[in-house]
Amino acid sequence: MGRETVFIGFGSNLGDRLDFCDRAVTLLSLLPNTRVIAVSSLYETEPVADAGNPGSGWFLNGVVRLETEVIPERLLEVCRDMEQALGRDQERREGPRTLDLDILFYGTRVIDRSNLAIPHPRLHLRRFVLTPMAELDPDWRHPVFNRTVRELLDHLADPAEVRRLNPQPNPRYGSRPACSGRSSATP
Repeated sequence: MGRETVFIGFGSNLGDRLDFCDRAVTLLSLLPNTRVIAVSSLYETEPVADAGNPGSGWFLNGVVRLETEVIPERLLEVCRDMEQALGRDQERREGPRTLDLDILFYGTRVIDRSNLAIPHPRLHLRRFVLTPMAELDPDWRHPVFNRTVRELLDHLADPAEVRRLNPQPNPRYGSRPACSGRSSATP
């Protein structure tokens, strides 16, 4: 198997959110046969209770773009291990969380199993995912809906507030091309 382009969403609404997000990106960058291509800006987002009760604490969210040879099933295991190592309560996964990692896209693959769904089954409904995803690659095409990320975002009904952090806390992860020169929050 060759390298695939993978997008992983990350977020935290418990504890030192910034530190947990920073650790997530750092750990993802250490995966074997993997290279971090870009990391979105960080966004502060209100919690969305469409699949559980994440609590009232606002999230810090972002998306990382990787090139990897790690197969999807193993990548999911690694993400769950990272979440657990950073204090996520595995018995109450839908509650407040120190770290949440979701595989959003794995190339153009469509996987629908009880333990793994790619593309992420609710990403097209969530502003907090589509906004940082559009920053990284607005022309990425959803393999099921055959719409770009920008098209999904432009037609989104999600009223949840998503604010880009200004200034960004840590530019060490590379390209944030869509944000250069901006000084206000992105809607």
